[in-house]
Amino acid sequence: MSTALLLAAALAAGCGGGEGDAGGDREASRRASPSPPHGYVEGAKEAAEQQSRLVLADPGTGEARVLDLISEKVHTVPAVPDATGLTTDGRFGFFHTARETQVLDTGAWMVDHGDHVHYYRARIREVGQLPDGGGARIRGDAAVTAVTPEDGDARLYRRDALEDGRIGDARPLAGPHAAPVIPYGGHLITLGSGGDAGVTVRDRDGEETAALDATCRDPRGDAVTRRGIVFGCAEGALLVREESGTFEAVEIPYPRGVPEDERATAFRLRPGSDTLTAPAGREAVWVLDVTERTWQRVATGPVLAANTAGEGAPLLALGTDGTLRGFDTATGERTGEEAALDAAPAAADPGPGVAGSPVIAVDTSRAYVSDPAGRRVHEIDYNDGLRVARTFDLDIEPGLMAETGR
Repeated sequence: MSTALLLAAALAAGCGGGEGDAGGDREASRRASPSPPHGYVEGAKEAAEQQSRLVLADPGTGEARVLDLISEKVHTVPAVPDATGLTTDGRFGFFHTARETQVLDTGAWMVDHGDHVHYYRARIREVGQLPDGGGARIRGDAAVTAVTPEDGDARLYRRDALEDGRIGDARPLAGPHAAPVIPYGGHLITLGSGGDAGVTVRDRDGEETAALDATCRDPRGDAVTRRGIVFGCAEGALLVREESGTFEAVEIPYPRGVPEDERATAFRLRPGSDTLTAPAGREAVWVLDVTERTWQRVATGPVLAANTAGEGAPLLALGTDGTLRGFDTATGERTGEEAALDAAPAAADPGPGVAGSPVIAVDTSRAYVSDPAGRRVHEIDYNDGLRVARTFDLDIEPGLMAETGR
């Protein structure tokens, strides 16, 4: 029996799918029972493995594509003229323009139940437009999507409305908020305004339930990790975590004084990881281990993009010369390199999902490096000396890229 079939059988057994053939029994159970079996999602197919897809866009033309990494099929989706950024919550792609944000359901996602995971695939469809563009920051979980515009007054949207293919009504969450409102642990985590932003925990109705004994000076950059939420602050990072319904904030200071231009302000990571990367000025990259609560500055030389899978995987740094290099995150030693770009752009990576520079997206086994000038994306096996496993040729310049299905 193949690995995929074994995993499918294990999923069915672990989720109460019944005895015998998983597919046949699941259909029989669905017909016989008024309530759907555990894990069933109407209109979607459950899969035994991660259903990764790459959302790609050409900022120059607005043309957009979705690349299915399982079937290798490229889907044409509605163009987004004047797109300046692309972000994702793992399922939905958010194309940012100066006026609004176009929402695309990529039809690939996962649901983590703690002791097991469900993977799903469905058709790709356009959802609609959010009225906030430009610097709107979008964060979400399984229940709510929070949109924080540049003015700091957030709006909350029901996640199930997006899953049904519509935007739905917005519920205001008055600010101003100094950082994105982040759904986490069944609550909303907010940072107040002012030089030293205080941390507030709110319920889903926006009512304050706790004010944590911590502040974040000049917050810039954030990430949701396996250990909690990380905010980039002037003196380092602030970790907000929850355990058994209790929230706490823990400071993770830089190992030494850091100049303003070497601060970590734009984090990248593998979803579900607890190891983050961020530019450390022009010549290095920060690696933040949230579990150990330590910073490591790796001298990479000038980079266009960086990321890591964490947990012993190398730091991946794409140099301004177009070469992808691997570094040991503990020692900083170079472990490998591979040519990745036809022509390297002049500007350094401006930040997550921002147009104009290559992107490195990482999952549990592979990394994906966009090459806008070469009109292609490389799949990199980072556990095998940065071997190029596959190359996907495109008919657009993928100046924007995000991975979903994770």
